[in-house]
Amino acid sequence: MELNIIQVILVVIVAFLAGMEGILDQFQFHQPVIACTLIGLVTGNLLPCLILGGTLQMIALGWANIGAAVAPDAALASVASAIILVLGGQGKAGVSSAIAIAVPLAVAGLLLTIICRTIATAFVHLMDAAAKEGNIRKVELWHLVAVGLQGIRIAIPAALILAVGDKPVKGLLEAMPDWLTAGLAIGGGMVVAVGYAMVINMMATKEVWPFFALGFVFATVSQITLIGLGAIGVSFALIYLTLSKSGGSGNNSGGSANTGDPVGDIIDNY
Repeated sequence: MELNIIQVILVVIVAFLAGMEGILDQFQFHQPVIACTLIGLVTGNLLPCLILGGTLQMIALGWANIGAAVAPDAALASVASAIILVLGGQGKAGVSSAIAIAVPLAVAGLLLTIICRTIATAFVHLMDAAAKEGNIRKVELWHLVAVGLQGIRIAIPAALILAVGDKPVKGLLEAMPDWLTAGLAIGGGMVVAVGYAMVINMMATKEVWPFFALGFVFATVSQITLIGLGAIGVSFALIYLTLSKSGGSGNNSGGSANTGDPVGDIIDNY
């Protein structure tokens, strides 16, 4: 699919915002489901990019920066794979190939992240010097430059892929052998399972397990749409918050003090 100049500019803007949000975490533009959806929206390929973003989001669930260990670059993986999906022109049929490309891109993006963060250390020293001078405006300027560098980190690769054009990208995707695409897709599916398991491990507490089990039960009812499941999830969250606020005001029937979490107290006394 060939993009016009307006679409190219909008894609680069989305890429720039995704790069900055990889550091800011303010509007979550770097999250795959958002970045891919925005690129699909501006290019007229909303449904395939939404499917791609949702799948990549499952892979990225377990990615997190821990200490000096930097997680794979979800922003670059999302933006680059979405652009490749759009230029390939295969629609939903090209999602698996885009996913297969996204995971190596996420790992390769670590190099760009390290480079940008290394350069940013020089900006910190410049801001320290400006702070000693009492020049707050200069401190803010260098801060914006450092954040903008993170946006350029994603915008430049996105622009390069767009500059290559749709025909070479489409030819590359078609040249990929089935065994490679299938193997990478299987590997990506395993990463999805690992990421989901890591998230469950972090949030698995006795208070939320009942809601977790109920969610799986409701998900098996085919008549309930995704909107209905979302409404059920919101309802469960509101019920839990209401119960949490009403706890901790007395002793339970067993004579022990409440912990402030009624659901946990019920499970403890069961």
